[in-house]
Amino acid sequence: MNFSSLIKNKLVRFILTSFFLFIFWFVLYDLWLHPQGGVDTFIINIIVHNSDWLLSLMGYATIPTDILGEAIRTVGIDGSHGVWIGDPCNGLTLFVLFSGFVLAYPGPILRKLWFIPLGILTIHILNVIRVTALAMIQHFYPEYLEFNHTYTFTILVYSYVFYLWYVWSNNLSNEED
Repeated sequence: MNFSSLIKNKLVRFILTSFFLFIFWFVLYDLWLHPQGGVDTFIINIIVHNSDWLLSLMGYATIPTDILGEAIRTVGIDGSHGVWIGDPCNGLTLFVLFSGFVLAYPGPILRKLWFIPLGILTIHILNVIRVTALAMIQHFYPEYLEFNHTYTFTILVYSYVFYLWYVWSNNLSNEED
C-alpha cells in the first residue's frame, strides 16, 4: 500500500485529522488561551449566570454571583457554600472534542455547520443543568457532592457527547442525503 492510497483510506484520514486537530488544540489552549484566561472566564461566567437563573427559577434564594467581583466562579443556594467552577469544568474541552470529531469524520460540510453549534449549545445546557444540580446537592446533601461531581455527572455528560458522535456518524454523516 503506497502513501497516496493510505491517505485516501477514510479511517486513516479520520485518525490523522483527529491527531492534528488535537495537537493544534493542545498548543493553542495550553500555550495561549489558558494562560490568557479570557475564554475560560467568559464561559464560566455564562455558566454561573445561567445556573443562578435556573436556581432562582426553581424558587431558591441564591448566593450573590458577584461576591468575588471579576472572578465570578461560584453559584449556589443561599445558606450553602455553593460550588466553585474550575477551568476544567466549563465544558470547553468537551466543545472541542465534540467539534473535532465531527470535523474529522466524513460528512457534508453544510450539516457540520449546523450540527456543531447545536451540539455545543446542548452540551452547554447540559453543563448548566449539571452545575445547578451540583449546587443543589451541595446545599441539601453535601456529603454526596464529590461522588456526583466525579462519577455521576462525568458519566452522564461524556455519554451525551458519545451519543452526539453516534448521531453524527450513523445518521448525519451520510453523503447521499
